[in-house]
Amino acid sequence: MTMSFPRRMVHVEPRQRPTQAAGALLDDELEKLRRDLTHAVARVCPPRLAERRDDLVQTAMMRVMELQRREPERSKLAPAYLYRVAYTALVDELRGVQRRKEVALEEVESLPESPVASGDPERSAGSSQIARAVRDCLKRLVQDRRLAVTLYLQGHTVPEAAELLGWDGKRTENLVYRGLSGLRACLSAKGFEP
Repeated sequence: MTMSFPRRMVHVEPRQRPTQAAGALLDDELEKLRRDLTHAVARVCPPRLAERRDDLVQTAMMRVMELQRREPERSKLAPAYLYRVAYTALVDELRGVQRRKEVALEEVESLPESPVASGDPERSAGSSQIARAVRDCLKRLVQDRRLAVTLYLQGHTVPEAAELLGWDGKRTENLVYRGLSGLRACLSAKGFEP
């Protein structure tokens, strides 16, 4: 004996596939968002970071997309909000640039081990002693002075060093000259005169 169960009618909505028009609308919205963020980044980005603008726009896009994922009801974003997102992306980038530069520039060992002194062994030994003394005296300088003086000794001008370190030109000039003065005093105490 077979039992039959009554069938319940369940209405199932057919799956709606996104149409090409809906996909195009989404692409259009994303393109408009990218244009708005590009404009906001251009307003806040300094000229020295012009080559990083595309990265800043991408970072800002990711932040806005994350916000829209968390809060889907937020479909319209005010220009002031986009400006704020662009500004925070820029601040984070500047902080990252400063951190990367400090790590790279702290290495005093970037000076050559011994200056080139061809031919004469006595001159070569004297050059090695001077190089060791300079490295030792640089290590004794305060970090900011050490960084500024190291760049200066590597052949960078004061404005170039200021740009690399992200500091004011006057501050960098002051640090270079005070650092060089400290370096000369240290070398004099070690018996090396200019």
